[in-house]
Amino acid sequence: MAMCEVCGNEYEMTFEINTQGGGVHTFDSFECAIHRLAPICEHCGCRVIGHGVQVEGRFFCCAHCARQVSEQGHQARDAVGATS
Repeated sequence: MAMCEVCGNEYEMTFEINTQGGGVHTFDSFECAIHRLAPICEHCGCRVIGHGVQVEGRFFCCAHCARQVSEQGHQARDAVGATS
């Protein structure tokens, strides 16, 4: 059994996530993986769990937050994607 690096739980169904930088992380739940790996919005501080918005190399949870902080943020749009 492996141990989750966030909560310390020893669990038979842990999983590993390999990052582009070569890091290997072991978790017992998606909740712990999100807590450790998800980027943080530079405006409101919430974890970015979806696509988020990137403006000038900075990460935001949504276009609203990008517009609050960045001059180029006024161009940011939240994409919904489904149109018919």
